[in-house]
Amino acid sequence: MSTNPNQALWEKGDFTRIAESMRESGEAIVQGLGAVGGLQVLDLGCGDGTTAIPAAKLGADVLGVDIARNLVAAGNARANAHGLTNCRFRQGDASSLEGLEDRSFDLVVSIFGAMFAPRPFDVAREMVRVTRPGGRIVMGNWIPNDPTLVAQILKISSAYSPPPPEGFVSPMTWGVEGNVIERFGAAGVPRERVSFSRDTYTFRSPRPPSAFVADFRDYYPPTMNAFAAAEQGGRSANLQQELEALFERENRSPTRDATSIPATFLKVSVAV
Repeated sequence: MSTNPNQALWEKGDFTRIAESMRESGEAIVQGLGAVGGLQVLDLGCGDGTTAIPAAKLGADVLGVDIARNLVAAGNARANAHGLTNCRFRQGDASSLEGLEDRSFDLVVSIFGAMFAPRPFDVAREMVRVTRPGGRIVMGNWIPNDPTLVAQILKISSAYSPPPPEGFVSPMTWGVEGNVIERFGAAGVPRERVSFSRDTYTFRSPRPPSAFVADFRDYYPPTMNAFAAAEQGGRSANLQQELEALFERENRSPTRDATSIPATFLKVSVAV
């Protein structure tokens, strides 16, 4: 398998700690996909199964693929704990889905997953390749400069991080409709088969916003890197202050000791 620069990044933290705040909305996204029972489903950039496991519980035969070995192991452990023999996880690169046959899935889902893989045109081509004719691809992608949580976390973090390597394509470009149309068009999907909507994903934590910021600082790789760079420049307190202000501002929880933050994303639906 070709080396993916994202592997070291996503194995660095422990995204399962963030994923715990995403379970409810993950289940809601799966419910919104319609009847998935009996379908062959690929969850690409699956993490530890926030959407894969709910889909399997509804009767789909699910394969989760992620670049991070620790998340694959966590996903398999969660599937085993739920007694799901129809849900399995393996390591893989969304830019090159080696070992997955052409036209082998009825539904390919990637919720905030494949958008982080390098070589976005290759990602689109691979998703189309493994989807059966008449099947669907559904992506959830964060939107650049959106005022809500995750886009702002990534924007704030990038201001404290070293410049990306030459040739780097921002994952946020997947949140621009024209880019999505171009990428799937290059994979042979006509414009009229790609549709878009805005949706909301809610992060929920039983702890106050400042403690939730600490989870991102300690476990979410992009924020971990930003804090490491900010520390070197003596600016970590500034980064902490900016993130805490963001989380406090966006929190919709009726109680001050809990966190509930909605984030807007671009939902992409592709008819193959």
